[in-house]
Amino acid sequence: MITAAIRKHVSEKYTDRGMYYDEYRRLIDAFLMVGKSTAKKESESLVEYSKLNVVRMNRLDKTTAIIPELEERIRAITAPQTWLILTEGWCGDAAQIIPVLQKMTALNNHIQLKCLLRDENLELMDQYLTNGISRSIPKLVVLDENNNELFSWGPRPAALQELYYHMKANAMNNDVIKEEIHKWYAKDKTVSIQKDILALLENI
Repeated sequence: MITAAIRKHVSEKYTDRGMYYDEYRRLIDAFLMVGKSTAKKESESLVEYSKLNVVRMNRLDKTTAIIPELEERIRAITAPQTWLILTEGWCGDAAQIIPVLQKMTALNNHIQLKCLLRDENLELMDQYLTNGISRSIPKLVVLDENNNELFSWGPRPAALQELYYHMKANAMNNDVIKEEIHKWYAKDKTVSIQKDILALLENI
């Protein structure tokens, strides 16, 4: 979902503590090796979600192709940017999205992608609530060289977020909603994510 919010300044403490994508992936793996997830409150289901998300991210790492118009726009960026992502290893949407964002940022050395665990950074998360209420993730905050917000995005592509609202309004079971969301991602093949980000980049 594209967010039209008042632009903020983000403290350097968040960009400094952010993990690069490879570090984020290693952290998830390290937790899984001891039967845990990144969640502060453990549950077997969150561990199982995390395992499934590793498979999803591995697949997207191999298969994601950036559309030409987005690649051109990203390569044209000449000033430093930080793409800061609030996430958790157990989050299914994050697993579908962060590898795509990583592929985007890898196209330009001026951009660095950093990941923050949501539950360790709630003060920042609460500046980017969905509809002013929900700590939904992933949440992407794109910053300039002075850590001023250029735009924010998340937790899902705009088209999928509308479908999510429709399913919730019709009181669909949460497990069914999750299944439908991942079917949508598979059918969309990352195109909507890319088009959302392209539209935001073209407006800065």
